[in-house]
Amino acid sequence: MFLCLGESGETVSDRRCSLSIIMVNWSIPKDFMHKVKSMNERGTLTFFCGKMGAGKSTKSQELATEIGAIRLSEDEWLAAIYPEEIKEFNDYIKYSSRLKPLLKPHLQKVLISGISVVLDFPANTQKQRLWFKEIISEHNIPHKLIYLELDNQVCLEQLSLRRETNPERAHFDTEETFHLVTSYFQAPSDEEGFNIEVVRRKNS
Repeated sequence: MFLCLGESGETVSDRRCSLSIIMVNWSIPKDFMHKVKSMNERGTLTFFCGKMGAGKSTKSQELATEIGAIRLSEDEWLAAIYPEEIKEFNDYIKYSSRLKPLLKPHLQKVLISGISVVLDFPANTQKQRLWFKEIISEHNIPHKLIYLELDNQVCLEQLSLRRETNPERAHFDTEETFHLVTSYFQAPSDEEGFNIEVVRRKNS
């Protein structure tokens, strides 16, 4: 929680204030200003679809560095704004649905200004992808949906490695949670109208 001053000097301490402060901590590359396009050209929004353990966060970090884009991670934002509230999967659904409407207008302003954004937010169901559709369709934003298509076994192996490197996620990155989340998974289709790039990797 953060402590802020309102426009008239009053003390404001709530999550809306937290959101304003966290906005300045977006992952901005060092050569950021050289990547800003002309005001008449929109930035590109890139986002990901893939099962738990497919490597969405790793890919988003690599891509943001490669193209000099701003990267936003849902996990990082939720941990900053709701550090104690998310204990199980249903908590994640609840607080994720609160976060997205707050971020949407800020994302659109950044993209309209010509700055590209890489979103490490899951686009794993048709319902989740509606949020991305709203962002891009309301202002004709260029976009790319990268679908990381991996076998379940590969995802589970990568989740096992992630539990070792990120022990704070061990209670969530379990095989039981993987199968629960995967039961809702819906691969993107051309009928949804996205520009889709498929990256395939099968179990060797």
